[in-house]
Amino acid sequence: MYEISTDPARLDVPRVHRWLSTDSYWAAGRTLEKQEAAVAGSLNFGAYEVATGEQRGYARVVTDHETFAWLCDVYVDREARGRGLGTRLARAVRDHLAPCGVRRVLLATQDAHGVYAKAGFEPLPDPERWMVQHLR
Repeated sequence: MYEISTDPARLDVPRVHRWLSTDSYWAAGRTLEKQEAAVAGSLNFGAYEVATGEQRGYARVVTDHETFAWLCDVYVDREARGRGLGTRLARAVRDHLAPCGVRRVLLATQDAHGVYAKAGFEPLPDPERWMVQHLR
């Protein structure tokens, strides 16, 4: 059983950094300093085992809390995968932001479309409207 919290004091940032920098395709090699800055500037969700308090998942949201949010850095510990925790994190983000009036939450994924679809995410209806600029 897991508890999801937005309390930044509960985050195990070194663990999150290790997960993302060594076991993700999108943040491989990210420095601890960069991760700490990302955490400080974001709304963070941690998933914790109720029995032990150990962190087993993480999600980060970049948002103005009013109109827009970007869900990123979603990670579930390998030992906790396959139990719906990624979907629970995505739903927790949605449920947290809905009362704020946020109209759109975006994310990008290479391989977890099914996880996010269970939380209500769907492909962009008009991807031709979206653009990106890579700075590095």
